[in-house]
Amino acid sequence: MSQKHPIIAITGSSGAGTSSVTRTFENIFRRENVRAAVVEGDSFHRYDRLEMRARQAEAEKAGNKHFSHFGPENNLFPELEALFRSYGESGTGRRRKYLHDAAEARPYGQQPGTFTAWEDIAADTDLLFYEGLHGAVVTDEVNIARYPDLLIGVVPVINLEWIQKLWRDKHVRGYSAEAVTDTILRRMPDYVHYIVPQFAHTHVNFQRVPIVDTSNPFIARDIPQPDESLCVIRFANPKGIDFPYLLSMIHDSFMSRANTVVVPGGKMELAMQLIFTPFIWRMMERRQRALGAI
Repeated sequence: MSQKHPIIAITGSSGAGTSSVTRTFENIFRRENVRAAVVEGDSFHRYDRLEMRARQAEAEKAGNKHFSHFGPENNLFPELEALFRSYGESGTGRRRKYLHDAAEARPYGQQPGTFTAWEDIAADTDLLFYEGLHGAVVTDEVNIARYPDLLIGVVPVINLEWIQKLWRDKHVRGYSAEAVTDTILRRMPDYVHYIVPQFAHTHVNFQRVPIVDTSNPFIARDIPQPDESLCVIRFANPKGIDFPYLLSMIHDSFMSRANTVVVPGGKMELAMQLIFTPFIWRMMERRQRALGAI
């Protein structure tokens, strides 16, 4: 953790909804005039799209049915840890971009599914903002979770997570339901060993819980709407959280445990704004004091 160069990390599985949390933070950064160095977790995959497909085919021929983007063999965990450590120490570090589609790839003159060249983060940013699969990973070799000043988990209940992934991959990426199901099954061991344990290290978890029937996510025609769900917000350390204020500002919210607030799903973004704006204020105040002490 670093007062001069703070780090915020959003971590969650594919289809969990981390991108919606990122949009909320982008709004906070813009309103509060915070310069954030944004890092996408996909940029720390080990292989580009074509090579990943080739290696997956090789793994399946060799009998490995669980080759996935979730585990350490297909990600650059040491490089991600080095970025977090470097940024915390000096406010810079090495990053690159993963170009998901043609629109992202066009300005670089590259193909979709490839990486840009590694580059140094500019030295004039206020904080590092990471969003991806592995912002709180701890293994025998790395401990990425120890670096962020604010760690946020996005963890829908599993059926909802699958519905969101199925809908996105079918409607946005053009995959069949069978292909997405195969991906979910292939990733399950790494999901259990490398994704789920991260949420024991996060400072705040957001878990959306549908209040409609999601018993068979593989035949769901659409994603349950925010108003068809509740959002469970758990604080690892509730000290300093103004729960009476949150309850007064968010209609129909309540506390289910001493460290847990439940809000209507449609109010999740409002809850994030109310919770994290003061976090950002305090981060920037500590940063200015620390820089002034040089």
